[in-house]
Amino acid sequence: MKLSAPSFFVALAFLTGSPLAAQTKAKKKTPPFSWVNSIENLDSRKDLPKGLQHGTFQSPSMKVEVGYFIYLPPAYESQPDRRLPVVFHLHGGRPGSEKKSIKLASYVAKAIETGKIQPTIYVFPNGGPMSWYNYPQIDHGQGEDVFVKELIPHIQETYRTRELAIEGFSQGGRGTTRIMFQHPELFVSAAPGGSGYEPEKRIQENNGAESERVVFAPGYNAWDLADKYGKREDKDKLPILLWVGTKGFNYEFNLKFSEHLKTLEIPHEMLIVEGVAHSASGIYEKRGLELMKFHQQSFAAPAE
Repeated sequence: MKLSAPSFFVALAFLTGSPLAAQTKAKKKTPPFSWVNSIENLDSRKDLPKGLQHGTFQSPSMKVEVGYFIYLPPAYESQPDRRLPVVFHLHGGRPGSEKKSIKLASYVAKAIETGKIQPTIYVFPNGGPMSWYNYPQIDHGQGEDVFVKELIPHIQETYRTRELAIEGFSQGGRGTTRIMFQHPELFVSAAPGGSGYEPEKRIQENNGAESERVVFAPGYNAWDLADKYGKREDKDKLPILLWVGTKGFNYEFNLKFSEHLKTLEIPHEMLIVEGVAHSASGIYEKRGLELMKFHQQSFAAPAE
């Protein structure tokens, strides 16, 4: 059976997780986008660790409040002169919400509590209406710029920070990939996970079009940015880890993207998790400590 053009893109949206998929599958259930998404009675949530807080800052470019969650380990409060390394975790899905991935903070807290990793700050930002893309077609749609140019400086100015690392999953993995290639000087390590490299390839091959309704700037995709990064003389300085579950629908394209990076001679590692579907928490549950330790290798040892 052939699909009409609109029907084709609806079907495609279901497979790729585009905004159209959300509109089609659950139009009534999809909340409107907001740059601020706090949680009432945060301390009563047993699935979240103590030290997880919600914060906001005034966006200089948009003149609106932007929300984020931040996990501050006990050492941050007990040692007021101590600076800690930071990992930014970019959530999946569209539109953005800083609430989407905060359950991962529980795995981080346990690893710190048991001495598996040094005390580390984890930040869970809001990716904007197109989740980590700059999309000027939408008001206040510069999700990447808000993260890179505004939230990161805000975190550095507000909290006692040291080195910065970046990771993300699914849509957040796509964002991590584009951002690490454009701004490698900001981070000491980068780990895109479960990334949708198939829609990124489609964007590359269709002059920026991900779908009938979603069109980005030409060249603004993981594949073209990898090509550009591969020409840098310092491309071996940023440690990169791709992480993905073998049952995830993005698994095969993560392997293809890894092969592409090899042809470009971009050093990277892969963390392949057997039997896990497209789930950041599923991967964290099974082998998240390895992901956390990947960043720790690039952090300075904690001061005695």
